[in-house]
Amino acid sequence: SDVPVTPYYVIGPGDELRLQIWGQINLRGSYIVDRTGSVSLPGAGTIHVAGVRFDHLTDFLRSQLARVYRNFDLNVNMGQLRSIQVFVVGEANMPGSYTIGSLSTLLNALFYAGGPKPQGSLRDIQLKRGGKTIDHFDLYDVLLHGDKSNDVQLASGDVIFIPPAGKQVAVVGSVNNPAIYELRNETTIEQVLQLAGGRTTIAVNSKARVERIYDHAVRSVME
Repeated sequence: SDVPVTPYYVIGPGDELRLQIWGQINLRGSYIVDRTGSVSLPGAGTIHVAGVRFDHLTDFLRSQLARVYRNFDLNVNMGQLRSIQVFVVGEANMPGSYTIGSLSTLLNALFYAGGPKPQGSLRDIQLKRGGKTIDHFDLYDVLLHGDKSNDVQLASGDVIFIPPAGKQVAVVGSVNNPAIYELRNETTIEQVLQLAGGRTTIAVNSKARVERIYDHAVRSVME
């Protein structure tokens, strides 16, 4: 709730604007953006602010008030932010509809929903908006590398779909993190070993065993 508003935050119905105006007009107060996307300021009438980015809001309000007043200055801050409703569906632990803060991201919503089930994909979490898939999120970036730079801010009505897990490979033996890993772009043994944290210090670098099953029937083993 205390996260600073980013410059790219878009004002919408339910947001609270805290205004301080001084000069020819002295005004100080908090104003809620109504369902039409407007705020009503004393002496200035109704101003439509929905859709305006936060970094443009001060200049926008100054231009609107300049039609009525001269020789003034103002300061704008955000108060209470609106809530948005998103849907988490598919192979989620707790699928459903969630009401969350408007600064929430796809990663926040995944935590609210308990993350993917064991049979759910970690590497192709899809964000759908307006009937189109706008992002394919790879949770391995966060889990293995601590990188959340590809996290996406959510909008009201977004749908987060967790599909079944894709191709998987089990890595066991002298690796730092033995586990079952989901493949995305990995095509070689070395790339899969990197997912598993690499070989341990006691691993034999000259030998590995690969077990495969063809057509759910034939098992092969190669060194």
